[in-house]
Amino acid sequence: MAGRSITSLSNLEPGAFGEVILLQARGLARRRLLDLGLVPGTRVEVLRRSPGGDPTAFWVRGTTIALRREEGRQVLVKPV
Repeated sequence: MAGRSITSLSNLEPGAFGEVILLQARGLARRRLLDLGLVPGTRVEVLRRSPGGDPTAFWVRGTTIALRREEGRQVLVKPV
């Protein structure tokens, strides 16, 4: 990976991109993330964080979604 490590979606800063590698969520939380388009191989852009820092807006497959920090921690990405 040439210096690029796997991290969670929550750790990316606004303006950064990541490629979904793995979902650690289980049950309904996993189903929701998959329904939002967060499947392995998907490219995600971090748009902005709310003034309080939670939730964060992401650009996924042509739409904007918002995830809480706890949800973002369950999505492992490779920074691109």
